[in-house]
Amino acid sequence: MIEFDDVTVTYPTGTKGLDGVTLTIPRGQFVVVVGLSGAGKSTLIRAVNGIVRVSGGHLTVDGERVDGARGRRLRLLRARIGMIFQSFNLVERSTVLANVLTGRLHATPWWRALLGAWRPDDVELAFRALERVGIVDKAYNRASALSGGQQQRVAIARALAQEPAVILADEPVASLDPPTANMVMRDLQRINRDLGITTVVNLHFLDLATRYADRIIGMRAGRVVFDGTAAEADDAVFAQIYGRALNADDVLPGPARTAPGTDPETA
Repeated sequence: MIEFDDVTVTYPTGTKGLDGVTLTIPRGQFVVVVGLSGAGKSTLIRAVNGIVRVSGGHLTVDGERVDGARGRRLRLLRARIGMIFQSFNLVERSTVLANVLTGRLHATPWWRALLGAWRPDDVELAFRALERVGIVDKAYNRASALSGGQQQRVAIARALAQEPAVILADEPVASLDPPTANMVMRDLQRINRDLGITTVVNLHFLDLATRYADRIIGMRAGRVVFDGTAAEADDAVFAQIYGRALNADDVLPGPARTAPGTDPETA
């Protein structure tokens, strides 16, 4: 469970990234956070694992305080939270398998990682993660040889290798074409459903959010302006989040909208 209690984030410039956010994300939920650039989406999810420091209020993950966490306590907290970035953050000259195994660094002696002497259990876990995202056949390819969508799937597998309680995805499809974006979102949705991992994703496209999320949180100027289901995210809500009417450019091509609990591949 992730709990924000009147959380504020103020940057050194004086800008408020979050402005008194209060919300609870239950364990196992698939949440998509939407809003314009600068609305506070990235700040919200990066606060969860301490990348962004909380200025006021309280933020907890499974009852453990994130605000104020430092050193070993923060490292232990981050070990339970997988992070996926827009830019993939892979070591391109290394193999896909080596990249996924970095998800085990928190549980591996430094000398094993340095020498590449990974324990068999860790290697098996990495292969299972690659199999879950459908690219186990690329395990020994260099990461630089993969397409953007495949690289993002490697990043997802790396997060899975941590055996996390929470997965955070910061604009994971922003640099991908529409069909690939839908495939990545399906991977995240399937992982959430199959493994029960709490998943929080931020996106620009409200339409894409409504296809996959159990719950949508809309942000504007650091505040939560909408918190509801995909069915409730109508044109009026769009205007509330984005400050304008919905138009054709806001709809990302892909599978038809489906109700939560329905597999978009079979709907």
